[in-house]
Formats: sequence, structure tokens, C-alpha cells
Amino acid sequence: MRFAFLTSLIALATGALAQSSSADAYVASESPIAKAGVLANIGPSGSKSSGAKAGVVIASPSTSNPDYLYTWTRDSSLVFKALIDQFTTGEDSSLRTLIDQFTSAEATLQQVSNPSGTVSTGGLGEPKFNIDETAFTGAWGRPQRDGPALRATAIITYANWLLANGNGTSYVTNTLWPIIKLDLDYVENNWNQSTFDLWEEINSSSFFTTAVQHRALREGATFASKIGQTSVVSGYTTQADNLLCFLQSYWNPTAGYVTANTGGGRSGKDSNTVLTSIHTFDPAAGCDAATFQPCSDKALSNLKVYVDSFRSVYSINSGIASNAAVAVGRYPEDSYQGGNPWYLSVSAVAEQLYDALIVWNKTGSLQVTSTSLAFFRQFDSSVATGTYASSSATYTTLTTGVKNFADGFLAINAKYTPSNGGLAEQFSRSNGAPLSAVDLTWSYAAALTSFAGRNGKTYAGWGADKVTVPTSCSSGPGGAGVPVTFNVQATTTFGENIYITGNQAALQNWSPDSALLLSSANYPIWSITVTLPANTAIEYKYIRKFNGAVTWESDPNNSFTTPASGSVTRSDTWR
Repeated sequence: MRFAFLTSLIALATGALAQSSSADAYVASESPIAKAGVLANIGPSGSKSSGAKAGVVIASPSTSNPDYLYTWTRDSSLVFKALIDQFTTGEDSSLRTLIDQFTSAEATLQQVSNPSGTVSTGGLGEPKFNIDETAFTGAWGRPQRDGPALRATAIITYANWLLANGNGTSYVTNTLWPIIKLDLDYVENNWNQSTFDLWEEINSSSFFTTAVQHRALREGATFASKIGQTSVVSGYTTQADNLLCFLQSYWNPTAGYVTANTGGGRSGKDSNTVLTSIHTFDPAAGCDAATFQPCSDKALSNLKVYVDSFRSVYSINSGIASNAAVAVGRYPEDSYQGGNPWYLSVSAVAEQLYDALIVWNKTGSLQVTSTSLAFFRQFDSSVATGTYASSSATYTTLTTGVKNFADGFLAINAKYTPSNGGLAEQFSRSNGAPLSAVDLTWSYAAALTSFAGRNGKTYAGWGADKVTVPTSCSSGPGGAGVPVTFNVQATTTFGENIYITGNQAALQNWSPDSALLLSSANYPIWSITVTLPANTAIEYKYIRKFNGAVTWESDPNNSFTTPASGSVTRSDTWR
């Protein structure tokens, strides 16, 4: 028996060493390729971005099945945030001209009238543009309200560096601040409106969007104070508080994960949530759960539930141990391009784990709570809740296990990256062959940021260590509000969905066309959480939509009055 135990330990150690070695080799070989891949997709001089204006990021050079030869505000901002982090920390001092071209290109795009509106009537929510800086006028999932927040975050990071290094003060105030302010004002005034999620499929409220909007307004208020623009600080701070309050409503305490969208009719297990954790990482915030920091118990529990949801979905995951890394995609119900693993989703899991290790090593301890216990028991089946100092054997066991787990995800990407290092959008769920758009800029950027995390790199924080969740929420500009969870028991046929609408703007003012889609994650209970004005008489109805047909539930209207504060849960049955 003892021999068998020792043999098992040796096998585990051998496997961990192999994964670590594979990750080492992948980081060494893929880093320069990924950096070159990013730069090749930025105009005007990128080798694969012909026709793109200066500073414009193309999503991919692919022009058919799918056609990604466009520039998305979200993708561009995430990519340039990675480049700005490299520049401002001295990793690559050659990027300044490119960054200036990016800020100039974004200033131009802000002013381009488009199907979402003009710069002052909603146009900042337009998700993508042609690479010559003209409007894309085809049908699309619009608006997408994460882009302005992500762009503000990227440019604020650059502006803070300029100020700290004593150059460009007038450039910051006269050129960068107007760009930043347009985006922050848009977030301040529109955060509580419905939005398509980052996958451009579900129009509701989205965890990723809410979190990056919260971050942008927090650092925006601090930045505005720094440059003397004090008139906006109160408004930004007020709505940041409301966003943080609303952010808590995505957490599903019973199942231990973040429900990615308030609508959509899916489980809510989604790469959206892991991407949120890494893109709102603040090393100074420790393991704060309110902002879902990478090492927080909620973020770790969520990561396990998300990863586990793919173990039986893809055939390439067959035979892999239940506590080992596997290929992951956007969400387990995905069918786009066949529904496959995404390189950037795999990278994001590794990055969250590396970020967690950075904080534990910095603080010299880690905490296991009842929420994160299942996550940590992947690495020590007998671990109990408690705080473990870095000098303890348990700390070493857990952090070693987490590091090997993280390396395992890089090893997954390494296994399915072709010999030339090119990163497409996806790889096949059945044989691992690259699929969909080739040379996806976001895939390359995600590889670079995960490698930075593995190397212990951290970048500027955004004040997450200074925030607390308010005791009451507001529905946004114009007044206080409370989160109301609507649950309705309704049996449906395949393809049929349940929606809600009512007498408030947040309930779409009785419009069946823009009614809010409820989640079927706990079918036959359909649910959604909406922030509504306090002390207000609310009337609402549920509707069914199936093959274009709309069916209202029978009269009378459902009704109640919201309280002055707190939260409300409505439990209904379709009638």
C-alpha cells in the first residue's frame, strides 16, 4: 500500500514537471511570436493590417468565415492596454509612437456617426468600425457598452505614466482628457441600460461589462482629481458605487459561480467571468471578493465551476484527470463555428491562477473559505478552511498545486498551437486543429498577459483596495434604487424563451420588442435581476417568445411597491 502511495506521488510529480517544462518551453517560443502577431495587426505598418489607418487594430486578417477585418473598440482597448503596460513599465520603450497613434485613432472613431448614434446620442456604444475609420452600417449586436470603459482604462494608464514622468502635461489635459471624459461620461450615464455581452450575443446586463465600467469610473474619478477636473468626480464616484453594488447581484451563492449575464437562457458559466477577474486585477486589493479579485474565494470557486463545465463537452478533454487542466471555451453551450475551445479563454484561466499566486506570495499567506474549499481540495483533498502561512506545508502544497494547474492550461495551448506559433481564435473540440479566424489579435495579447502573470509581473492598480460595497443601490443617473429578482415558474418548449417588461424604463416601458430575457439556468424557474427605483409602484408581465410569436401572460398585471432600500425577490407562476 505504501509503495502504491509513493508510486502515485512520483507519478504526480513527474506529470507536474512535464507540464512545467512544457509551459517553460511555450513561454520561451511563443512570446516573441505573440508580440509580433499583435504588432502585425496594427495599422498602418503592420504586415497583416493593410488598409488600416494608423493606430487601428484589426481583429484578424481573416476576410471570410469569419470576416474579422474590422476594428472592435473592446479588442483594440484590451490589446493596447497590454502594450501600454509593457511601455509604462519599461518592458518595451519603443511603443510610444504606436500608442499615440492609437489614442488619435480612437479620438477619430469617437466622432464617427454610426448606427448606434452620434458622439452625443449613443454612438460611443458602437462595437466595431471599418479599418479605414468609417462606420460599419450592417446589422450587428449593438450597443456594446464595455468598449468605452476599456478604452478609458487603457488611455488613463498611459496618461498617468506621462504625468508621473514629467512630460506631456498639456498633452494629457488638452488631448487625452477629452477622449477619456467622453467615454467616462458615457459610462456614467448609460451603465444601467441593457448591452450586448462581449460575445455579442445576449442583450441584457453582463458581468464583464459591469465590472470594467466600475473600474473605469473608479480610476477615472481619481485621474480627474489629479488633473484638476473636480466637477466630474462626484458623479463618477456615485455611479461607481452603484455599479459595485449591482456587481454583487451576479454571484450565484448556491451553485458557487458568477452568472455571466442576466439574460440569455444559458447556465451563465462563461469565460466572461474569468476575463473579468484578470482585467480588473489590482495587486493592492488582495483577495477582495467584492471586486472578484483573482485570488478571492468567489473568483476561485467560479473558476472551478467554469472549468469543470467543459470536462465532458470536448472530446479532446477525454481521459484527463478531474483536477487537471482541460481545454475551455466561451461557455459550454456554445455552437458558434461548432462550439470549440478558444486560445484566449485557456490563457485567461492560467492568468487568473498566476495572478492569485502573485498576491499570496506577496501577502505571505492564503485563506481557504467554505466558498473556495472545493477549489483547493483539487490540490489537497483533506485541506480544511483556515488561513495558511507561507511557512506551512499546506501553503506549499496548495500553491505548488495551483502553479502546476496553471501551467497545465498553458500546456493545453502549447499542445494545440501549430509549429509556426500562429494563434487562431479557436481550436477543434475533436482534434485540436486551429479553427475560425486566423491570427486573432486578442489571442496573441492574451498569451502575452498570461506569460507576464507567470513571470510575476504586475501593473498599475486602479483603487480596488479602497472600495466598499454600498448598503443600498441606485438604478443609475436619476435616483436611488434596489435590485429586484424576478423568478417565474414556466414550462417551455425547445427554442421558447421567457421575457419580462413593465412600467419602468429599466423594464423597457411595456415594450415586447425590447423586453428583458430571463435566464433558464434553474429551469423551470426563469430569473432575472433588475435594479428599479426605490419607493415606486411597479407593474409588470412576463411574455413568451417562440419563432417570432409573442404571447403575454393573462391579466391582471403583476404589481408591488419597491422599498426604500435593500433588495426584493418576486416569485411568480406563469398564468
